[in-house]
Amino acid sequence: MAAFGSVFMPKMAVTNFENNQWSDAAIVSSDSIQMHPGAHVLHYSSTCFEGLKAFRHEDGSVHIFRMDQNIKRLAQSSRLLALPEIDEEQVAQMIKDVVAQFADDVPEPPGSMYIRPTHFGTEAAVGKAAAPSLTSMLYVLLSPVGDYFAGGSRALRLLLDETGMRCAPHMGMIKSGGNYASALQPTMQAKADVEADQVLFCPNGDVTETGAANFLLVDGNEIITKALDTSFLHGVTRSSILSLAADQGMTVTERDFTVTELLEFAAKPGVEAMLSGTAAVLTSVGTLIHNGQEHKVGSGETGPIAQKLRQALNDIQWGKAPDTHNWLTRIV
Repeated sequence: MAAFGSVFMPKMAVTNFENNQWSDAAIVSSDSIQMHPGAHVLHYSSTCFEGLKAFRHEDGSVHIFRMDQNIKRLAQSSRLLALPEIDEEQVAQMIKDVVAQFADDVPEPPGSMYIRPTHFGTEAAVGKAAAPSLTSMLYVLLSPVGDYFAGGSRALRLLLDETGMRCAPHMGMIKSGGNYASALQPTMQAKADVEADQVLFCPNGDVTETGAANFLLVDGNEIITKALDTSFLHGVTRSSILSLAADQGMTVTERDFTVTELLEFAAKPGVEAMLSGTAAVLTSVGTLIHNGQEHKVGSGETGPIAQKLRQALNDIQWGKAPDTHNWLTRIV
């Protein structure tokens, strides 16, 4: 497979919001977007998106994972960015229609079809720096992907940053392109300076998330992660992992914790740290870098709990375990 997310299906689903209403959705060429150079999104970043996946089961059927939650989050992001209110039923149908059209192209496990609904302001009005776009476009793009860790997964290295922030605190729960852009430079600098894979943003010592993933800790039978607030993304994979951990009898604790606590946890044998997200699913963190010192997390290697929870999630997605939470939507 090519690099994750770099190959796309030739057609996508699209709808436009104009004159206070959404147009009928259509399947069009994926390279057919045209917009005015004064479009609101190009100047004031009025854009949000989602990432979800469709999976092929052994019987040939295709299922989308937790589509309802991703659509709800897209609706939330759109509202918080003052974009036109989306029609959630229309978006669901667009996703189902375009995935059904390319069902034969959904890869076998561990591959999947990555689904990228995107919503952005299109009004040509560069004077609207402090006003929303009255028109917008929403499309659903597909990308067949392989395993995110095609070369084999390994425990990641995280730089703890207590001075910077991933994004403005009131923007964290929005899945907006600008949030990812703001985290890019610190992440690149961390890679160059200390060979870190990601930056774990901990403003004023409060552990939040990395540029593209939620952060979780495991201490014995307890899984710990920051309580939901507006400062960080409410990950669908995070929610799924916490549900599966509870299913397996683990204690789920959602609370704020500090860098000091995190380093104390990391020094304990058997402790694990993990990143969760749609692309990588669940990945172990082996090293934390803080004030020029490296701190192993537990053994410093991929942890057994992370492997167990990742496998439990994959088994549901791939149809190898019962879907007791009704997370799958069958397409064909």
